[in-house]
Amino acid sequence: MRLSIAHETHYRFEHPANHSIQYLRLVPRNDSSQETIAWQVSTPGRMKRWIDGFGNTVYVSVQNGRHDEVPVVVRGEIETIETHGVLPADDGLPPQMFLRATRYTAMDDAIAALAEPYRERLQDEGIIAALHGVMYALHTAVEHRAGVTDVDSTAAEALTHGCGVCQDHTHLFIACCRHLEVPARYVSGYLFARSGERGTLASHAWAEAYVAELGWVSFDPTNCQSATDAYVRLAIGFDYATAAPIRGVRKGGGDEALTVTVKVGESQ
Repeated sequence: MRLSIAHETHYRFEHPANHSIQYLRLVPRNDSSQETIAWQVSTPGRMKRWIDGFGNTVYVSVQNGRHDEVPVVVRGEIETIETHGVLPADDGLPPQMFLRATRYTAMDDAIAALAEPYRERLQDEGIIAALHGVMYALHTAVEHRAGVTDVDSTAAEALTHGCGVCQDHTHLFIACCRHLEVPARYVSGYLFARSGERGTLASHAWAEAYVAELGWVSFDPTNCQSATDAYVRLAIGFDYATAAPIRGVRKGGGDEALTVTVKVGESQ
């Protein structure tokens, strides 16, 4: 499927800022599920491109001098390939590193109670069936609802609320996997949402779990499905903190207002 993507993010400040830095993970990964046709990331200031420890392409944008807004604009076209949610485990990252606990995916008694019934299924029915069970359990236990959690909310907090967004579903799934000693990682990207599918402004997050005989298998608890050719992978990491499309800091500026527009459509 050939998809076109237009993604604009604007930070507007109450007062002029003197210095701002943005870390932008907004370039699609090179893998067997997608091929980039054209892609451009633009923002004021100086941009330096590098590759982080997860193999993600990152732009560091530095803007000096007085400025009262920071716009970030992405335009691109990408060809996606149906892999039935499975990617080879040959990206140079040891799967065991994704057993590491993080603040976002920290375990508590409620998460352990949700995950533990699937430990026996791992042995009896296999890892794929067990993780699909975990995904369905999270999909039904945590309602998709925006405005209750935020980018700093943990998996445990989302489960307590009983609702959240794709970021929260993904953190919960990863936490359950790690409790069951299955390596799992966070994926940020875009979703060409068909009827009935859920996402946040077409930007999305989901998880990948390591299955020894297959590779990395995707799980999207928000939509209760594996990734298809409607998904575009931007970055992977331990959690949101290491795979967020945009993170930044600034000096001055006071309060900020954020507006985001994302459009994902089929190219003609």
